[in-house]
Amino acid sequence: MKYLYYPGCSLEGTSVEYNISTKLLMNTVGVQLEEINDWSCCGATAAESKSHLLSYVLPARNLALAEKMKHSKQILVPCSACYLNLKKTEAIIKKDRHLLGKINMALAEEDLVLKGDVIVRHLLDVLSKDVDIQKIKDKSQHKMSGLTIAAYYGCQCLRPFGIFDDPEEPHSMDALIQATGAGVFKWDMGAQCCGASNFSTKPEAGMALVGKILTAAKGADAILTVCPMCQMNLESSQKKISHKEGIDLDIPVLFLPQFLGLAMGKTPKDVGLNLNLSNTGHLTQKAI
Repeated sequence: MKYLYYPGCSLEGTSVEYNISTKLLMNTVGVQLEEINDWSCCGATAAESKSHLLSYVLPARNLALAEKMKHSKQILVPCSACYLNLKKTEAIIKKDRHLLGKINMALAEEDLVLKGDVIVRHLLDVLSKDVDIQKIKDKSQHKMSGLTIAAYYGCQCLRPFGIFDDPEEPHSMDALIQATGAGVFKWDMGAQCCGASNFSTKPEAGMALVGKILTAAKGADAILTVCPMCQMNLESSQKKISHKEGIDLDIPVLFLPQFLGLAMGKTPKDVGLNLNLSNTGHLTQKAI
C-alpha cells in the first residue's frame, strides 16, 4: 500500500512524537509513505477568521502539489485539524466550481492547478480500514494484556465527515487496541470536545471540558488519541486540574501509533515516548 503523506505543522513541532511513531508504525505494517513535496500550513483554525478564500487556498495548495506526484492518489493525514481542512476543500471543489476557479486563480501565482483527483484520508481511517490487523496481532503477541485503554477521538476526525466511523459513538480504535491484547475502556466521552484552541483563549472553559474527560477516564491505564490538539490539552493540564478539583487525574495520554508501536516491540524512544508530557512509566515497563 502506498500513500502520499501530509504531516502538517504540529507534527514537526509540538507533536513531533506523532510524526515519528506514525512513520515507524506504517513502515512496520508494510505501508509506504511519500511526503508531499514543499507542503505548507493548511491554515489551521486561524485562516477562516482572516479570509474565507484563504481558508480554502491554503489546503488547496497542498492538494495541488499532491496531484503533481505519481506515488498515489490518496493522502494520509495524521492531524485531525489538517485532515478537516484538506477534506473540506476536497469536498467543496466538487460542488462549487466557481470557488474552484477562484482558488486556481490564486494558485496560478505558483503555476499550480487544482483538479480534484486526490482523496484525503485520516490516519485512523487507513489503520482501521486498509491495514491488515493480523499484522498487528502477530507482532504484538498480546503484549499489552492486562491494560485497559480509553479511546479518545475528539471532534475533527469524524465531524462533519463521518466517513469511516460513527461520530457520535465511534469504535474504529477498538479492534486496533484489542489486537495488542489490551481491553477497551467503556466510557461515553470518546467523541466529546476537549475545547480545542479555546483552551488557550478561554482556559477556564477548556479546563472544565478536559476535567470532565480526565475524570471519566479514571480506571483506564491510558488514553489514546489521534489529534495533536487533543493530546496537548489532555496532557498539559492534568496537574493544574488535579490541584483545582482535589482529585488525582494523572493518566498517560499517547498517540495511537505510539501505543501500537510499543505493542509491536518498538522501544519507548523509538516511538518518541520521551517527548510526552504525561507520566508514561507503567506503559514503558510493558514495552521492556
